[in-house]
Formats: sequence, structure tokens, C-alpha cells
Amino acid sequence: MRRLRSRPRALLAALAGALCLYGLGTATPAYAADSLNQLAQAHGKFMGSAAATAHFSDSQYTEILGREFGQITAENEMKWDTTEPSRGQFNFGPGDQIVDFAQQNGQSVRGHTLVWHSQLPDWVSNLPSSEVRGAMENHVTEVAGHYAGDIYAWDVVNEPFNEDGTFRTSPLYNAMGSDFVAHALRAAKAADPNAKLCLNDYNIEGINAKSTAMYNLVRDLKADGVPIDCVGIQGHLAIQYGFPSDLRQNMQRFADLGVDVAITELDVRMQLPVDSQKEATQSQYYANVIDACLAVDRCVGVTVWGFPDKYSWVPDVFDGEGSATLWNDSYQPKPAYNAVVEAFGGDPGPGPGPGDGCSASYAVPNEWNSGFTAAVTISCDGESLSGWSVSWDYTAGQQVTNAWNATCTQTSARVTCTNATYNGNVPDGGSVTFGFNGTWTGSNPAPATLTLG
Repeated sequence: MRRLRSRPRALLAALAGALCLYGLGTATPAYAADSLNQLAQAHGKFMGSAAATAHFSDSQYTEILGREFGQITAENEMKWDTTEPSRGQFNFGPGDQIVDFAQQNGQSVRGHTLVWHSQLPDWVSNLPSSEVRGAMENHVTEVAGHYAGDIYAWDVVNEPFNEDGTFRTSPLYNAMGSDFVAHALRAAKAADPNAKLCLNDYNIEGINAKSTAMYNLVRDLKADGVPIDCVGIQGHLAIQYGFPSDLRQNMQRFADLGVDVAITELDVRMQLPVDSQKEATQSQYYANVIDACLAVDRCVGVTVWGFPDKYSWVPDVFDGEGSATLWNDSYQPKPAYNAVVEAFGGDPGPGPGPGDGCSASYAVPNEWNSGFTAAVTISCDGESLSGWSVSWDYTAGQQVTNAWNATCTQTSARVTCTNATYNGNVPDGGSVTFGFNGTWTGSNPAPATLTLG
């Protein structure tokens, strides 16, 4: 049975309250007047993000996800091991949550992914070769059919190639050879005829053996009349490996085949610890990707693979690397965010005031029934402080009960915390953190603005 779809709402505009107020020091970094997606739309593109239902209880996460992006991609909720963990037994609940969120926020959805050698349930690997094609086509039919009309584009086949351009071995390839790609695309077209059908892979940003194998596959599929509409270039980059300078040329050669292209999983990691030079290089990489997409008419948009560092996949996979996204662990936009805004021709927001180089960030590491623990970190880069205070306004009636490493007072919604006798000095390149416990009822949103004095 088809799921009922909710009525879409217009994309949330950027909140005015996200802009900074500057006191004697720099406040929380400002957002651009327009959301990232609004800036992209001015060029006929979209700006999207991967999304995970595991983080939907985090109000800061959902607020930014709904405000800044016009397209979302399910991180894991539509993959085979989630949607059909046992043969013929389908689970659409997690994917439905992704679609519902997108519809409530006026966003489109990229379906990820119908066929992939990874996160493949064991029962597929244990099938006799003679049954694999039928199982794959049934899976594609059921999943794409369930979401027909809800998905603007499907990653029908994900990561089919090795680095040298040969096909990966998998139960699918072993049973059908390279024809599994065409069979999957035809099944997806029959099940969801209005969705764009795509192939998606990593390390195909530049012209190399792997991207050329993808190019040749798309060319041959089109020549054979197989439905193929787009190529996804993932864009998992790292500053220590150099930027693929032929990204634009590579995207254009796919476009010349008559298919759309998109950057589908962009992040730019670095070796830790972070420093200003690494952030400058990262910012340039992000801007370069936007520039390349803007230069290719058939590049439809750019999707980042998540946006806060706190939920990034990178540290779990690449030892000693991280800081790959546009927002830090405390949901403060990083220099790379401003680089993306400027690449789209936008204004990143008000410049810093006196005390340039010092900022305050707010995080809630622990929350329970009616209480929470919060932490505020004051960091300096290019300036220093000798004595500080941080003020903010709560919007949901939260109350501070006790604090450590600072003296905190609250009058109505306004909270002001000043340094202790031993942590007033914040050197250039240093930071201090204070914490407190509080109570809440109903909701516990983070303050939109912190003023550092």
C-alpha cells in the first residue's frame, strides 16, 4: 500500500535571530541572510545534505537541516539492509521519516541507494546465483515503487567500480556480470517512472581510470537504450591529497553524454589538529566545488554528506582525521561555510567587531527528562582576552541551576556568565570552557546568539 504524503510546506527562510550581535567581543558566527539553498537556487541549482533519523531528536540539527538545505539524502534509511533485512520482509519506517521531514520543509529527496555491494543483507549473499537477479529486481521494484512520486532522483547503483576501473565483485556482479546495472535501472524505471535514475561513485571527481570506466558505462547504457539520467560524483575530499583540478572538465564530459551531474556526498577532511591554514585550504576546496558546479549547466546541485562535525562519519573511518563539514561540533558555521556562501555570490553576514578572533559556542552534551548539562567554550585565534563575560537569552523558559568555572546569573530569560578568578585570560590560540546544569519544560532549544564581552 502506498504511504500517504503530507502537504509540502515552503522552505523555511533563514532566521533573523541567527545573526550575531557584537559586544566587546565577537559573538556566535553569523549566518548569511539567505540560506545556502536559496543562494544555490539563484543559479538554478540546489544545496542539499545527507540526513539521519538518529539525529532528529536534536533540535539544533533539525533546525539547520530544515533551514539551510533544499534537498536531503537518507544516509542509511533506504539502503537494502534497512529496507529488506529478510527476503520479502520490507521495512519502510526509517525512510518514511526522511520523506516526511523533507515534505514538511519543502525539500526534495534523493533516494540512496537501491543496489550496492555494501550493507547488503546476508540472505542476498547466500542465494543461489540463479535467484539473485529476481531478488534484486523485486527489491528495486518494491522500494522504488513504495516511494514513487516522493523521490526526485535515485542512486540506483552505488559504487560499482574498483579504483582501476574494473567492476567490483559482489553477489550481484557474480550472478549477472556487468548487466546487473542495466537490469537494476530498467526495474527502477518501471517502478518509479518519473524519478531521475543515477549511478553514484567516489574517487571519480577527476579524470582517472575509475571515472573513465563510469563514463564508458554511461555511454554504453545510453547507446543500448537503458534508462540513465544522471551521474553522482560523491566528493569525499581531503586537503592533504590535493584538489582535483579537472573536476569541471570531468563533469562537463558526463554532461556532454546527455546526463545530469551532481556532487552527492561532499565533505573535506583534514589531519587533526585543526589550524587556520588547514581551514583556509578546506574553505578553498569547498569554494572550488561550488565554482565547478556553477560552470557546468547540467550540474544540478551539491549535497554535503552531513553538516555538523559531531555526526560526521570521517573520524570513525580515517584515523586522526576530521573537521570535514561546514559546521563544528557546537553547530557554529566554520570558515568553509562562508566560502560556500561567497562562492554562490552571497554575503556571509556582518563582519566581526572589536575583539576579532574570539568567539563563544554553546553545546548540550547531556539532556534528560527535565534537566540538562550545557557547556560554553570561549576560543581565541588572532586575539586574546583578559577577562570575559558571555550573555544569551533563552526562548523556552530554561533556568540555570548551578555553574562551574564561571559565575552565572539569570534575570528572566537573560543569562550572563563571567570568568572565575583563575580562567579570565584566554590566550591567542587558546580556549576555556565553563559548564552548568539547568532545567527545561517542553523543549530545550539552544540560544540563537551568544554575546561575548
